[in-house]
Amino acid sequence: MLLSLGLGLLVQRLSGAFQITKISSFCHRPGTVFYKHDAPNTNERTLFHQLAVQSQQRNEDVVLYSDDWENDEEDEHSKEEKRMNTSRWESLDPRIKSKIIQNAQEKAIRNKKKNESAADKKRRLMFLYKDSERKRKRASRVQRPLATNSPDRITLRELEVGQETEGTVISLANFGAYVDVGSECDGLLHVSQITREEFVEHPRQYLSPGEKVVVRITRVNAEEKKLQLTMLPKEVIAMDEDDDDDDEERVKLEDLFPDDELWGEIKRVTAFGSYVEIGAEVDGWLHFMDHPDFGMIPGAKPKEFMNVGDRIRCWVASVDLEKDRVKLTANRPATLPGPRREMERR
Repeated sequence: MLLSLGLGLLVQRLSGAFQITKISSFCHRPGTVFYKHDAPNTNERTLFHQLAVQSQQRNEDVVLYSDDWENDEEDEHSKEEKRMNTSRWESLDPRIKSKIIQNAQEKAIRNKKKNESAADKKRRLMFLYKDSERKRKRASRVQRPLATNSPDRITLRELEVGQETEGTVISLANFGAYVDVGSECDGLLHVSQITREEFVEHPRQYLSPGEKVVVRITRVNAEEKKLQLTMLPKEVIAMDEDDDDDDEERVKLEDLFPDDELWGEIKRVTAFGSYVEIGAEVDGWLHFMDHPDFGMIPGAKPKEFMNVGDRIRCWVASVDLEKDRVKLTANRPATLPGPRREMERR
Protein backbone atom coordinates (compact mmCIF):
# COMPACT_ATOMS: atom_id res chain seq x y z
CA MET A 1 0.00 0.00 0.00
CA LEU A 2 1.38 3.40 -1.08
CA LEU A 3 0.20 6.43 0.89
CA SER A 4 3.16 8.79 1.55
CA LEU A 5 4.78 11.53 -0.66
CA GLY A 6 1.90 11.45 -3.17
CA LEU A 7 3.49 8.68 -5.29
CA GLY A 8 1.24 6.39 -7.31
CA LEU A 9 1.79 3.31 -9.40
CA LEU A 10 1.64 3.06 -13.19
CA VAL A 11 1.08 -0.07 -15.19
CA GLN A 12 2.87 0.24 -18.56
CA ARG A 13 3.38 -2.13 -21.38
CA LEU A 14 7.05 -2.58 -22.21
CA SER A 15 8.22 -5.15 -24.75
CA GLY A 16 5.03 -7.21 -24.50
CA ALA A 17 5.04 -7.31 -20.66
CA PHE A 18 3.58 -5.05 -18.01
CA GLN A 19 5.71 -3.16 -15.51
CA ILE A 20 4.54 -1.17 -12.49
CA THR A 21 6.48 2.09 -12.04
CA LYS A 22 6.10 5.10 -9.76
CA ILE A 23 4.53 8.21 -11.33
CA SER A 24 2.12 11.11 -10.61
CA SER A 25 2.27 13.57 -7.75
CA PHE A 26 -0.87 13.04 -5.73
CA CYS A 27 -2.03 10.83 -2.81
CA HIS A 28 -5.09 8.67 -2.58
CA ARG A 29 -6.63 6.62 0.12
CA PRO A 30 -6.32 2.84 0.13
CA GLY A 31 -8.63 0.83 -2.02
CA THR A 32 -9.19 3.55 -4.66
CA VAL A 33 -8.94 2.50 -8.29
CA PHE A 34 -7.93 5.10 -10.93
CA TYR A 35 -9.19 4.30 -14.38
CA LYS A 36 -9.47 6.39 -17.61
CA HIS A 37 -11.73 5.18 -20.39
CA ASP A 38 -9.50 6.74 -23.08
CA ALA A 39 -6.73 4.20 -22.61
CA PRO A 40 -4.73 3.28 -25.76
CA ASN A 41 -6.97 0.42 -26.91
CA THR A 42 -9.81 -1.92 -25.78
CA ASN A 43 -7.66 -4.93 -25.01
CA GLU A 44 -5.35 -2.92 -22.82
CA ARG A 45 -8.36 -1.27 -21.13
CA THR A 46 -9.84 -4.70 -20.30
CA LEU A 47 -6.52 -5.96 -18.99
CA PHE A 48 -6.07 -2.87 -16.85
CA HIS A 49 -9.62 -3.32 -15.49
CA GLN A 50 -8.76 -6.85 -14.39
CA LEU A 51 -5.58 -5.61 -12.75
CA ALA A 52 -7.57 -2.89 -11.02
CA VAL A 53 -10.10 -5.38 -9.63
CA GLN A 54 -7.31 -7.59 -8.35
CA SER A 55 -5.56 -4.61 -6.88
CA GLN A 56 -8.81 -3.48 -5.18
CA GLN A 57 -9.28 -6.91 -3.66
CA ARG A 58 -5.76 -6.66 -2.25
CA ASN A 59 -6.65 -3.19 -0.92
CA GLU A 60 -3.96 -1.40 -3.04
CA ASP A 61 -3.91 1.84 -4.99
CA VAL A 62 -3.06 1.64 -8.68
CA VAL A 63 -2.91 4.08 -11.63
CA LEU A 64 -4.18 2.45 -14.77
CA TYR A 65 -3.55 5.33 -17.18
CA SER A 66 -1.22 8.34 -17.44
CA ASP A 67 -0.91 11.34 -19.76
CA ASP A 68 2.52 10.07 -20.73
CA TRP A 69 0.77 7.39 -22.75
CA GLU A 70 -0.59 10.13 -25.00
CA ASN A 71 2.98 11.34 -25.55
CA ASP A 72 3.97 7.81 -26.45
CA GLU A 73 1.11 7.74 -28.97
CA GLU A 74 2.29 11.04 -30.44
CA ASP A 75 5.84 9.71 -30.69
CA GLU A 76 4.63 6.63 -32.50
CA HIS A 77 2.52 8.81 -34.81
CA SER A 78 5.48 11.09 -35.59
CA LYS A 79 7.67 8.08 -36.26
CA GLU A 80 5.06 6.75 -38.65
CA GLU A 81 4.88 10.11 -40.46
CA LYS A 82 8.66 10.26 -40.64
CA ARG A 83 8.78 6.75 -42.05
CA MET A 84 6.16 7.66 -44.67
CA ASN A 85 8.03 10.85 -45.59
CA THR A 86 11.27 8.89 -45.88
CA SER A 87 9.70 6.32 -48.13
CA ARG A 88 8.15 9.12 -50.24
CA TRP A 89 11.57 10.80 -50.57
CA GLU A 90 13.23 7.54 -51.53
CA SER A 91 10.64 6.95 -54.22
CA LEU A 92 11.34 10.29 -55.92
CA ASP A 93 13.23 10.53 -59.20
CA PRO A 94 16.96 11.28 -58.66
CA ARG A 95 16.74 14.35 -60.90
CA ILE A 96 13.90 15.75 -58.81
CA LYS A 97 15.88 15.03 -55.65
CA SER A 98 18.93 16.89 -56.95
CA LYS A 99 16.76 19.83 -58.03
CA ILE A 100 15.13 20.05 -54.59
CA ILE A 101 18.52 19.92 -52.88
CA GLN A 102 19.93 22.55 -55.23
CA ASN A 103 17.00 24.91 -54.61
CA ALA A 104 17.35 24.45 -50.85
CA GLN A 105 21.07 25.19 -51.01
CA GLU A 106 20.53 28.30 -53.12
CA LYS A 107 17.89 29.52 -50.71
CA ALA A 108 20.23 28.95 -47.77
CA ILE A 109 23.00 30.88 -49.54
CA ARG A 110 20.64 33.78 -50.29
CA ASN A 111 19.53 33.94 -46.68
CA LYS A 112 23.13 33.85 -45.53
CA LYS A 113 24.08 36.70 -47.88
CA LYS A 114 21.20 38.81 -46.58
CA ASN A 115 22.37 38.43 -43.01
CA GLU A 116 26.13 38.75 -43.57
CA SER A 117 27.98 41.83 -42.35
CA ALA A 118 29.79 44.33 -44.55
CA ALA A 119 33.19 42.91 -43.55
CA ASP A 120 32.13 39.35 -44.42
CA LYS A 121 30.73 40.52 -47.75
CA LYS A 122 33.95 42.35 -48.58
CA ARG A 123 35.99 39.26 -47.67
CA ARG A 124 33.75 37.01 -49.76
CA LEU A 125 33.98 39.29 -52.81
CA MET A 126 37.76 39.45 -52.43
CA PHE A 127 37.95 35.66 -52.46
CA LEU A 128 35.77 35.57 -55.59
CA TYR A 129 38.00 38.16 -57.29
CA LYS A 130 41.19 36.26 -56.46
CA ASP A 131 39.65 33.01 -57.64
CA SER A 132 38.60 34.59 -60.94
CA GLU A 133 42.11 36.04 -61.39
CA ARG A 134 43.65 32.62 -60.85
CA LYS A 135 41.29 31.11 -63.39
CA ARG A 136 42.02 33.90 -65.88
CA LYS A 137 45.78 33.46 -65.53
CA ARG A 138 45.43 29.70 -65.85
CA ALA A 139 43.35 30.12 -69.00
CA SER A 140 45.79 32.66 -70.47
CA ARG A 141 48.73 30.29 -70.25
CA VAL A 142 49.94 29.37 -73.70
CA GLN A 143 51.03 25.86 -74.63
CA ARG A 144 54.61 26.15 -75.82
CA PRO A 145 55.65 24.21 -78.93
CA LEU A 146 58.57 22.79 -76.93
CA ALA A 147 59.03 22.40 -73.19
CA THR A 148 61.35 24.94 -71.58
CA ASN A 149 63.82 22.19 -70.65
CA SER A 150 63.54 20.35 -73.95
CA PRO A 151 66.91 19.31 -75.49
CA ASP A 152 65.53 20.27 -78.94
CA ARG A 153 65.75 23.98 -78.10
CA ILE A 154 68.57 25.85 -79.80
CA THR A 155 71.07 28.10 -78.02
CA LEU A 156 71.34 31.82 -78.60
CA ARG A 157 74.78 31.35 -80.16
CA GLU A 158 73.11 29.54 -83.06
CA LEU A 159 70.96 32.58 -83.91
CA GLU A 160 72.10 35.36 -86.21
CA VAL A 161 71.08 38.99 -86.53
CA GLY A 162 68.68 39.45 -89.44
CA GLN A 163 67.48 35.85 -89.31
CA GLU A 164 63.75 35.45 -89.91
CA THR A 165 61.85 32.86 -87.91
CA GLU A 166 58.38 31.94 -86.72
CA GLY A 167 57.45 32.27 -83.06
CA THR A 168 54.55 31.98 -80.63
CA VAL A 169 53.40 34.92 -78.53
CA ILE A 170 53.67 33.82 -74.90
CA SER A 171 52.67 36.90 -72.91
CA LEU A 172 51.94 40.61 -73.31
CA ALA A 173 53.24 43.56 -71.33
CA ASN A 174 52.86 47.34 -71.53
CA PHE A 175 56.23 47.66 -73.25
CA GLY A 176 55.94 44.74 -75.67
CA ALA A 177 55.43 41.00 -76.08
CA TYR A 178 57.52 37.93 -75.29
CA VAL A 179 57.81 35.51 -78.18
CA ASP A 180 59.00 31.89 -78.07
CA VAL A 181 61.15 31.22 -81.17
CA GLY A 182 62.38 27.80 -80.01
CA SER A 183 65.54 29.13 -78.35
CA GLU A 184 66.71 28.75 -74.76
CA CYS A 185 64.97 32.01 -73.78
CA ASP A 186 62.04 34.08 -75.06
CA GLY A 187 62.66 37.06 -77.28
CA LEU A 188 61.36 40.56 -76.58
CA LEU A 189 59.26 42.20 -79.27
CA HIS A 190 59.16 45.87 -78.25
CA VAL A 191 55.95 47.79 -78.78
CA SER A 192 57.74 50.11 -81.21
CA GLN A 193 58.80 47.12 -83.34
CA ILE A 194 55.28 45.89 -84.13
CA THR A 195 54.19 48.43 -86.76
CA ARG A 196 54.83 51.98 -87.84
CA GLU A 197 51.48 52.55 -89.51
CA GLU A 198 50.08 53.96 -86.29
CA PHE A 199 51.07 54.46 -82.69
CA VAL A 200 50.70 51.26 -80.66
CA GLU A 201 49.72 52.00 -77.09
CA HIS A 202 49.61 48.32 -76.06
CA PRO A 203 50.59 45.11 -77.88
CA ARG A 204 47.07 43.74 -77.42
CA GLN A 205 45.99 46.00 -80.28
CA TYR A 206 47.83 43.69 -82.72
CA LEU A 207 48.81 40.55 -80.81
CA SER A 208 47.26 37.99 -78.51
CA PRO A 209 48.79 35.12 -76.47
CA GLY A 210 49.16 31.95 -78.49
CA GLU A 211 49.26 33.74 -81.86
CA LYS A 212 51.84 32.68 -84.44
CA VAL A 213 53.99 35.56 -85.75
CA VAL A 214 56.92 35.95 -88.12
CA VAL A 215 59.74 37.96 -86.53
CA ARG A 216 63.26 39.00 -87.40
CA ILE A 217 66.18 38.97 -84.97
CA THR A 218 67.71 42.40 -84.42
CA ARG A 219 69.99 41.80 -81.44
CA VAL A 220 71.21 38.72 -79.59
CA ASN A 221 73.44 38.43 -76.52
CA ALA A 222 74.26 34.88 -75.46
CA GLU A 223 76.12 35.94 -72.31
CA GLU A 224 73.26 38.01 -70.89
CA LYS A 225 70.55 35.73 -72.31
CA LYS A 226 68.88 38.58 -74.22
CA LEU A 227 67.07 38.36 -77.54
CA GLN A 228 65.40 41.29 -79.33
CA LEU A 229 62.93 40.86 -82.18
CA THR A 230 61.07 42.99 -84.70
CA MET A 231 58.10 42.69 -87.04
CA LEU A 232 58.99 45.77 -89.10
CA PRO A 233 59.95 45.47 -92.78
CA LYS A 234 63.62 45.60 -93.72
CA GLU A 235 63.21 49.02 -95.32
CA VAL A 236 61.98 50.57 -92.09
CA ILE A 237 64.76 48.94 -90.10
CA ALA A 238 67.31 50.29 -92.60
CA MET A 239 65.91 53.80 -92.20
CA ASP A 240 66.16 53.48 -88.42
CA GLU A 241 69.80 52.40 -88.75
CA ASP A 242 70.53 55.39 -90.98
CA ASP A 243 68.95 57.67 -88.40
CA ASP A 244 71.16 56.10 -85.72
CA ASP A 245 74.25 56.80 -87.84
CA ASP A 246 73.26 60.46 -88.16
CA ASP A 247 72.91 61.02 -84.41
CA GLU A 248 76.07 63.15 -84.32
CA GLU A 249 74.64 65.51 -86.96
CA ARG A 250 71.28 65.95 -85.21
CA VAL A 251 70.26 69.22 -83.63
CA LYS A 252 70.60 69.30 -79.86
CA LEU A 253 67.63 70.32 -77.76
CA GLU A 254 69.67 73.17 -76.25
CA ASP A 255 69.78 74.78 -79.70
CA LEU A 256 65.97 74.80 -80.12
CA PHE A 257 63.91 77.76 -78.94
CA PRO A 258 60.20 78.59 -79.01
CA ASP A 259 58.86 79.92 -82.33
CA ASP A 260 61.72 78.33 -84.31
CA GLU A 261 60.45 77.31 -87.75
CA LEU A 262 61.17 73.73 -88.81
CA TRP A 263 60.27 71.24 -91.49
CA GLY A 264 59.54 67.69 -90.49
CA GLU A 265 58.10 64.35 -91.52
CA ILE A 266 55.32 62.55 -89.67
CA LYS A 267 56.63 59.21 -88.39
CA ARG A 268 53.81 57.90 -86.20
CA VAL A 269 50.16 58.83 -85.71
CA THR A 270 48.36 58.25 -82.41
CA ALA A 271 44.86 58.90 -81.15
CA PHE A 272 45.99 62.32 -79.84
CA GLY A 273 48.50 63.51 -82.41
CA SER A 274 51.69 62.48 -84.19
CA TYR A 275 55.45 62.25 -83.76
CA VAL A 276 57.36 64.38 -86.27
CA GLU A 277 60.96 63.84 -87.33
CA ILE A 278 62.54 67.32 -87.20
CA GLY A 279 66.25 66.38 -87.29
CA ALA A 280 66.66 66.81 -83.53
CA GLU A 281 67.83 64.32 -80.92
CA VAL A 282 64.22 63.31 -80.33
CA ASP A 283 61.05 63.45 -82.41
CA GLY A 284 58.73 66.38 -81.84
CA TRP A 285 55.18 65.94 -80.59
CA LEU A 286 52.38 67.57 -82.61
CA HIS A 287 48.94 67.52 -81.00
CA PHE A 288 46.07 67.01 -83.42
CA MET A 289 44.46 70.31 -82.34
CA ASP A 290 47.64 72.13 -83.42
CA HIS A 291 47.39 70.76 -86.98
CA PRO A 292 46.18 73.25 -89.59
CA ASP A 293 43.55 70.82 -90.93
CA PHE A 294 41.97 70.29 -87.52
CA GLY A 295 38.30 71.30 -87.66
CA MET A 296 38.02 71.08 -91.45
CA ILE A 297 36.01 67.87 -91.09
CA PRO A 298 33.88 67.85 -87.93
CA GLY A 299 34.54 64.83 -85.77
CA ALA A 300 37.46 63.59 -87.87
CA LYS A 301 40.07 61.44 -86.11
CA PRO A 302 43.76 62.42 -86.26
CA LYS A 303 44.65 59.58 -88.65
CA GLU A 304 42.14 60.99 -91.17
CA PHE A 305 44.12 64.22 -91.69
CA MET A 306 47.59 63.20 -90.39
CA ASN A 307 49.37 60.53 -92.43
CA VAL A 308 52.72 58.83 -91.95
CA GLY A 309 55.28 60.26 -94.40
CA ASP A 310 53.62 63.67 -94.80
CA ARG A 311 56.01 66.63 -94.73
CA ILE A 312 54.77 69.48 -92.61
CA ARG A 313 55.97 72.93 -91.64
CA CYS A 314 55.86 73.47 -87.91
CA TRP A 315 57.12 75.70 -85.15
CA VAL A 316 58.59 74.91 -81.76
CA ALA A 317 56.01 75.50 -79.04
CA SER A 318 58.10 74.47 -76.01
CA VAL A 319 61.23 72.51 -75.10
CA ASP A 320 61.58 70.38 -71.93
CA LEU A 321 65.27 69.63 -71.39
CA GLU A 322 64.67 67.53 -68.27
CA LYS A 323 62.27 65.12 -70.00
CA ASP A 324 63.85 65.47 -73.48
CA ARG A 325 60.61 66.56 -75.10
CA VAL A 326 59.80 68.99 -77.89
CA LYS A 327 56.27 70.21 -78.43
CA LEU A 328 55.34 71.51 -81.90
CA THR A 329 52.55 73.42 -83.55
CA ALA A 330 51.65 73.59 -87.23
CA ASN A 331 49.81 76.90 -86.82
CA ARG A 332 51.91 80.01 -87.23
CA PRO A 333 52.42 81.60 -83.79
CA ALA A 334 50.66 84.92 -83.27
CA THR A 335 53.92 86.46 -81.99
CA LEU A 336 55.56 86.11 -85.40
CA PRO A 337 54.98 88.70 -88.12
CA GLY A 338 53.64 87.70 -91.52
CA PRO A 339 50.45 86.21 -92.96
CA ARG A 340 48.37 83.75 -90.98
CA ARG A 341 45.94 81.16 -92.19
CA GLU A 342 42.47 81.81 -90.92
CA MET A 343 39.45 79.57 -91.38
CA GLU A 344 35.95 80.88 -91.64
CA ARG A 345 33.46 78.70 -89.79
CA ARG A 346 29.92 78.57 -91.12
